[in-house]
Amino acid sequence: MSDYHINIFYSEEDGGYIADIPDLVSCSAFGATPEEALAEVRRAKAAWLEAARKANKPIPPPRYRPVIYQCRSRA
Repeated sequence: MSDYHINIFYSEEDGGYIADIPDLVSCSAFGATPEEALAEVRRAKAAWLEAARKANKPIPPPRYRPVIYQCRSRA
């Protein structure tokens, strides 16, 4: 099974890096560096999944992939 895709981008407004998991609604985190944002979003993912399980909410399968990974080379 593949894992959830994580986006990491710099936010001028927040003055740091935001990491989010598009398949998990509202699952995002902040860090001063990309590495910190990644570590924080991994914690957020674990908490998100645990809360969904406890509440008997559906857990979506990993589906999101950026377009860059959806395109095939046309050589």
